Amino acid sequence: MTPEKQQQLQQHLNAIAEILYEEADSEKIKDLEGIEETIRKQTLEYITPELGFFLLKKQQTLKPGD
Repeated sequence: MTPEKQQQLQQHLNAIAEILYEEADSEKIKDLEGIEETIRKQTLEYITPELGFFLLKKQQTLKPGD
């Protein structure tokens, strides 16, 4: 990955992290275990499905032989 793409990715990740932090249960993110559980839950609920849908759409737009 180019440095420019890494920087762009980091900016987007920071924005996503801010949104997820605002939506997190503040009582559950007081220790490392709670933080890990929250991240895992949010990743499975919000992030992973969107990545899957994106990749599926990309795969469907490929033509045979691509």
